[in-house]
Amino acid sequence: MGAGRLSFQLRALKVLSADLAALRIPLLIEDAQDFAGCTETLLKLVRQHQISHMDFIEEYPYNERLRDRSVSRALRRAGVQVTRHVADTIVRPGLVKTAAGKPYTVFTPFYKRWINQAFEFPPLPGIEAQSPVRIEASLVPEKMGAAAIADRADVWPAGEVVAGARLREFIEDAVENYEQHRDIPALGGTSRLSAHLAIGGISARQCLWAAHNKAASQPEYATGCHKWITELAWRDFYRHIAAQFDHINKGHAFRLELDRLPWRLRVNDLSRAQDSPAAADWHAWCTGHTGYPLVDAAMRQLNQTGWMHNRLRMVVAMFLTKHLLIDWRCGERYFMHTLIDGDFASNNGGWQWSASTGTDAAPYFRIFNPASQGEKFDPNGEFVHAWVPELRPVAGRLLFKDRGKWPQGVDYPLPVVEHRLARQRALEFFKQKGWGGGLSERG
Repeated sequence: MGAGRLSFQLRALKVLSADLAALRIPLLIEDAQDFAGCTETLLKLVRQHQISHMDFIEEYPYNERLRDRSVSRALRRAGVQVTRHVADTIVRPGLVKTAAGKPYTVFTPFYKRWINQAFEFPPLPGIEAQSPVRIEASLVPEKMGAAAIADRADVWPAGEVVAGARLREFIEDAVENYEQHRDIPALGGTSRLSAHLAIGGISARQCLWAAHNKAASQPEYATGCHKWITELAWRDFYRHIAAQFDHINKGHAFRLELDRLPWRLRVNDLSRAQDSPAAADWHAWCTGHTGYPLVDAAMRQLNQTGWMHNRLRMVVAMFLTKHLLIDWRCGERYFMHTLIDGDFASNNGGWQWSASTGTDAAPYFRIFNPASQGEKFDPNGEFVHAWVPELRPVAGRLLFKDRGKWPQGVDYPLPVVEHRLARQRALEFFKQKGWGGGLSERG
């Protein structure tokens, strides 16, 4: 978890503490050194306050599941009634199975089964005021060291009320054109709820039902609502994968035969390859100086705001893995350290899709052309001009074309690799290393 997301999460806890206090419910913060220490920490809390019931939300990455099992067993042995709730997914992992009783590894058939179950689960009820509880609440920011962490509180206000207002605004104003605007980064046509979803500030079920009810009451919004529901299904899909395939939680490619591809730069070599050409390419990618305007604008948006538009996440991920042949795990780690909405399951799934190593993988020969992506999704250069100011003298229609027509004096790096050569190199790389192909593409 990066500092930006941690700060956002702590600010959300501060708001939660105040909201709960109004309902006469104290918020306690307890420290555990690691996952294994959570069991004893909670047992101590149970004994101290004579707690008889413990409710918690399921989480699905591997370490979290081990922690939850350990805590549940220990608390039950101590006489505590334990109830596990599903709120981070719409449908609990394990309920969407193939006819053979196995997990789906391709999205389209998963979605067809998932959508038939999704509306069986309403959001959890709200919290009601309690009788006064004689437990002193913790001081969240001071206790957890948030004072030393800064993020864009003005851009990313936290709390349940803020998240709910953002959902209502999106459903009322933007979802109608979501299908047309979602891929245009300059328009801001996405929900911008990912940071709230990542920390549980709002639930995916609330989002699902808000879109469903809007489509039912105003059919003209149905297309946009249903497209957004498909994106919520993608989020569930990657959580189901994380819950049912332990090896991806341990840093492995989903397709194990592609786990040891000889990338030009592997994640374990990041600290030891400072002077290599691949390390120079990695640095150019991280800082937004690859010589490809759309890639650079996207990376600078990420570095300056802690967020990146969804279409651009695919563009920069495919550029790193296929143009530069750098291990997808390098990019996965960089995103998790930088994104305010850093989320293991979605981030891992997206990177492996882009690198053609994951579930429902894009065939290895699908390689985005960054220039064509720019022409299609930022044709007037509005997004690039916003984040790469040195390119503002270049007219939008020229940004992604022949650099020879650019005005003189533009201080911008040459491309780190030429697209045609990079594409051919990537095709040969994946062919030689046994990529089998044959899986469905994401549309």
